[in-house]
Amino acid sequence: MEKIERRSILKAAIVAFPLAVLQQSLAISMPDDPHFVASGADRFGEHHKGPRADSHLDFKVGTQDTNGGLFLLEHTNMTRGGPPRHLHYEQEEWFYLIEGGEVLIEIGQEKMRLKPGDSVLAPRKVPHAWAYIGDKPGRMLLAFAPAGKMEAFFRETSKPGNRFGNPKLMRDHGMELVGPPLLT
Repeated sequence: MEKIERRSILKAAIVAFPLAVLQQSLAISMPDDPHFVASGADRFGEHHKGPRADSHLDFKVGTQDTNGGLFLLEHTNMTRGGPPRHLHYEQEEWFYLIEGGEVLIEIGQEKMRLKPGDSVLAPRKVPHAWAYIGDKPGRMLLAFAPAGKMEAFFRETSKPGNRFGNPKLMRDHGMELVGPPLLT
């Protein structure tokens, strides 16, 4: 009987501990009111340009919505290519391919292909790069935890003349440019 109880307690601790660590590390405080964001809409009703011609970013969860714990965006109308190899000093970055072709991704020394429905987490301080390789436009969710300056970064890169690969702009927002894109 004692072994069963001990095993049940151990299983509960194994489940509860990561959830507690995740909640604490994200420092998420729930908003007082839910923030509904419709399909194809931006949380703030704004237009954000993606890094490639005609691609678009919709902010789905803003930094202030989670007290800085999370920033979530949807990248739509993705075309061939992606950002240069970079790292985030303070954020984990999560990728979830919703639809379209495939995404080549390198995280550290690991190389993989994401197909619709696949996701992967890039840990902070680990160089990573990705490239969309589909024939038709793709759609992907990207999340950053904690949010840091990522929302501000994507606001800046939406402005004319500001590009994702600008080393100073990246450093100013907690990232480091460490190499070229996977596709040129």
